[in-house]
Amino acid sequence: MRKLVWLAVAGLAVLGAATASAQTTPRKGGTIRMTAPYAASFGSLDFHTTPRAQDEIVGKSLNRTLYNFDSSTNKLVLELATSVTASPDGLVHTFKLRQDAYFHNGRKMTADDIIWSYTRIMDGAKAYPGARYVRLIKGAIDVEKGTAKEISGLKKIDDFTLEMTITDITDPGFYFFDGTTAILPKEEVEKPNFANNPVGLGPFKFKEHIPGSRVVLERFDKFYKPGKPYADRIVVQLMAEAAARDVAFRNKEIDTSILGPAQYVAYRADPELSKGILEVAEMFTRSMRMNPEFKPFADKRVRQAINYAIDTDLIIKRLVKDKAYRATSWLPLSSPSFDKAVKPYAYDPEKAKKLLADAGYANGFEFEWTTSQNESWGLPIVEAVIPMLAKVGIKAKPKLIETTVLTDVIIKGDFQAVISSSLTGPDSLAQLRCFYSKTPRSACNYVTFNNPAFDKLLDDAGQTTDAAKRVDLLRQANNILYEEAPVWFFNYNKAVLAYQPWIHGLQANPTEITHQYTEDLWVDEKSPAK
Repeated sequence: MRKLVWLAVAGLAVLGAATASAQTTPRKGGTIRMTAPYAASFGSLDFHTTPRAQDEIVGKSLNRTLYNFDSSTNKLVLELATSVTASPDGLVHTFKLRQDAYFHNGRKMTADDIIWSYTRIMDGAKAYPGARYVRLIKGAIDVEKGTAKEISGLKKIDDFTLEMTITDITDPGFYFFDGTTAILPKEEVEKPNFANNPVGLGPFKFKEHIPGSRVVLERFDKFYKPGKPYADRIVVQLMAEAAARDVAFRNKEIDTSILGPAQYVAYRADPELSKGILEVAEMFTRSMRMNPEFKPFADKRVRQAINYAIDTDLIIKRLVKDKAYRATSWLPLSSPSFDKAVKPYAYDPEKAKKLLADAGYANGFEFEWTTSQNESWGLPIVEAVIPMLAKVGIKAKPKLIETTVLTDVIIKGDFQAVISSSLTGPDSLAQLRCFYSKTPRSACNYVTFNNPAFDKLLDDAGQTTDAAKRVDLLRQANNILYEEAPVWFFNYNKAVLAYQPWIHGLQANPTEITHQYTEDLWVDEKSPAK
């Protein structure tokens, strides 16, 4: 097969340096103090069960996946294998696995663990979020449907050789770097208390979880990367409130802190704090999803009207403080299939009114808008939009829920409309699959989108070896989403992480800046934490 070239990173707007320090001699020992900023609790420490970015802050230290994302080169690289070869047709991949990867219980990882983990994820009765990725493997959907007990596309050649047959011609790395596809040990997962005592392959092992407060991890001495990790422990503190993070950071009680819009402005203006800012254009799209089971949203004219009724640029400027990029369609700016010729929906209330009238809603309608408290894409945004929608006759009633349950609400389809933030990279095909008609809601088709022309474009893209043709097919598919408007296209996130001068090795990770490969982090002697 002609090697597929990943174009998604061409033009990736990484605004911060690849690392947060030029100092090159890592220091052993010390404690790294990170924050979990997205909710007041963790959803689960069984990482097959949770797609929450909040939980994966811990998961990146506890677990490992078949691939990882190397932020220094903006490439997917093998993590739990030393090599992979592909068949001429590009559908069969043979992995030579690491022979030095140990679980925290002391057992060596083998091909059986990968097969078991992926099979567990495809349990259709459990609706594990990682199923959206494992579905790439031939036979995985049969397990999901309950018509097979084994994934036919996974074959153990020997303990450290795994053959994987996939259904699309693509780089499997795009599918198997996400934390929901972590490789876990069967004997530990099947213990009744696994979620409270997780065991993985990562550089740090579980020490304690104090609900509502923090998770503490300790160095794992048998980690397979020589000399790593550098730190003795990781403390991930729950801090959902921006003001609390600000105080803790200024008091030197934490080493890193995600910045919201207001803090972003303040920190940039501060002579000292501005020296420790890491920025990256993340591959996330913020949007309001519209559930077509709620009758008005079944009509695309209504969905388009929503997009025309909202002055999105004003919200980004005034509320988000320009810490974002205007969204045009689903795929982010870094995608090669992003169509620069397509302009975002204009702010045009009169056009919105006409579309509503044409759809039979000249007098408007009322809907419930589910939201979290998140300052960048939650309640403050909803409150700003409500009067804009009211001008065209649409009454939106906010329904505030905890961020920790937001994902469950979305997966269950228990909403009329919901505002959220979604990973839309690094692979365009993998992310557009979330609008493929055969993708179930549990696997990420949260608005049950169904468009035959869209499906055909994705099918054709998955079977071509022509990189340019693939890009064009996905561009067309993304433009169908623009036209059909299953969501209000809000923004693409600019992520900003503040860091103290004594922490080193931070990565400008465009797939989520809070997700750090902590084996590379270290603190120098100026750190106040012991």
